[in-house]
Amino acid sequence: MSTKQDRNPRQMRLLQVLEPSGGGSGRHFIDLCRGMQARGHIVHAIYSPLRAEERFVEELQSLALAGTHIVAMTRSPGPSDLNAWRAIRAVMRRAGPFDIVHGHSSKAGALSRLRLPGRHIPRVYTPHAFRTMDPGLGNLGRKVYGSIEKLLARGFTDKLICVSADEYAHARALGMPRDKLSIVVNGVETPPDHARESVRQALGIPDDALLFGFVGRLCHQKAPERLVAAFQLLAGRVPNAHLVMIGSGEAERAVAKQVEASDHAPRIRLTTGFTGPQAMAAIDVLVMPSRYEAMSYVMLEAAAAGKPLILTDVGGASMVLKDGENGVLVENDDDPKRLAGAMLRLSDPDRLARHSAAARARSGDYSLARMISETEAVYRGLIA
Repeated sequence: MSTKQDRNPRQMRLLQVLEPSGGGSGRHFIDLCRGMQARGHIVHAIYSPLRAEERFVEELQSLALAGTHIVAMTRSPGPSDLNAWRAIRAVMRRAGPFDIVHGHSSKAGALSRLRLPGRHIPRVYTPHAFRTMDPGLGNLGRKVYGSIEKLLARGFTDKLICVSADEYAHARALGMPRDKLSIVVNGVETPPDHARESVRQALGIPDDALLFGFVGRLCHQKAPERLVAAFQLLAGRVPNAHLVMIGSGEAERAVAKQVEASDHAPRIRLTTGFTGPQAMAAIDVLVMPSRYEAMSYVMLEAAAAGKPLILTDVGGASMVLKDGENGVLVENDDDPKRLAGAMLRLSDPDRLARHSAAARARSGDYSLARMISETEAVYRGLIA
């Protein structure tokens, strides 16, 4: 086993830990593992199989990291957390020593930061949207989750990485110390732009259709049911409008039933056959009706692809969307009329052309290389 004494002093041994294993946090996790490995660091990854998307697992394994480890972690707190914590500690003993342990999302972030007395290994945490950012959580939930996040940040965290200014402000409002926080905005590779025709053919969508797209987990946070309801209001007024929804999740069955009950079901596609970047060229307008976000990868991918955006006014949205210029910002509520109204505005060909041109002009703002460099700098600052 390599040690600090017999390897390049600039090389770090990194342990990355994730529970959801899919969606934007999964994308970030894989990009970070790949990027750190490409820079010569020794990278081990822990993921949970319980909510892992097949595509995520395949891509993670294809990286051929120094170690890929499976630890079952549930989303909700429970008795199984003790076994998961022990399993993570076992990986750290068996595959370590590590210079940095980096937990992603609330569950993996908590389990990877809790530690017993002994040699200190810097702990980094990226929430990928605090649970307390959910406007539907309620006062009691915000107090409970907020207290836990504040305790962990103050007593068990060396650096907490926020992915947007909105998430940073939320962390400060929860009482987290300023010196524990850093902002590293997510970065993406520019999606390929050549697959418009092939993706539309595979989905059975006409070449001249106006295609609204959704990419993300089918879950409460991403609010896919809002979009189906809005499309129901829009479709009768815009005959060439179609909708593609890419993703899976705990709300998948409910969304499928909602689509089946729609008057315009033949113009709605639910699929997991493509990733967001693969399908982005086929989409005319990206619609993300999320209830809360920190800095959505899908927003960034669409922005990098030069696509107009329709977003709810949640964390990170204002960093990629200038309302009325490269898209439309809508209020964060469950009334589908506002969302349908925004979609109707961008159904006008002239307005869509103007928004598309503005989106293309801003497409180079968020690079993956910058995100990797800034995260690496956080790591080095902690071990210096």
